[in-house]
Amino acid sequence: MVSGATAGEHRHTLIGMTDASADLFTQIDHVGVAVPDLDAAIAFYSQTYGMRMLHAETNEEQGVREAMMAVGESGSCIQLLAPLTPASTIAKFLDRSGPGIQQMAYRVTDIDAVSATLRERGLRLLYDTPKRGTSNSRVNFIHPKDAGGILVELVEPAGEQAHA
Repeated sequence: MVSGATAGEHRHTLIGMTDASADLFTQIDHVGVAVPDLDAAIAFYSQTYGMRMLHAETNEEQGVREAMMAVGESGSCIQLLAPLTPASTIAKFLDRSGPGIQQMAYRVTDIDAVSATLRERGLRLLYDTPKRGTSNSRVNFIHPKDAGGILVELVEPAGEQAHA
């Protein structure tokens, strides 16, 4: 449950999201791009595309070094993901597919409610409960086999600090 929300408010959110016409996502949060060398990728996106880095971190739990590159003033980003170890999910992606788009991420306001709604609609999520993502966000993923072959990430930013 979202901190500060009462059980009644959470239930109301869940009920509202079960309507097939309800908007589950608020915007494209980012597109994740797997890269073998994070520093080289940051330099390329900065120098070639003029993007600025908003945030960089190492996420041990996810097995990546990452950087969020701003797409103008849109609020959307390109997330550059480099593996920490040869056994990480990103390393396996790079071995299988090479560098490139690894995932599409949508921002949500209540990841618990959206996850419950998607499960009710028959979709499989990779985690039973959300995990820590970039900048202490909460994240989960829709299984690619249930999303047209695309790994879809759900992102609930921590407070008002999207990508900070």
